[in-house]
Amino acid sequence: MDYRTRMKNTREDRDLTQAEIGRLLQKSQQGYNHIEAGRAELKIEDLITLCKFYNVSADYLIGIIDEPRPLKK
Repeated sequence: MDYRTRMKNTREDRDLTQAEIGRLLQKSQQGYNHIEAGRAELKIEDLITLCKFYNVSADYLIGIIDEPRPLKK
């Protein structure tokens, strides 16, 4: 699965808006939309923030594995 689709599905599964995730990443709703839509690249710092926020591994969020794994503490 494409990481952009996984990001969108993960956000929607938690009933979050693009604006809410944009604020988390210190971006506008439009800025975050550009990432999900493929018009902007996801920065590694933002990936780390999303993994911590969703408590999932980066492997899951970027689509390498299909089963979410919680982050190890």
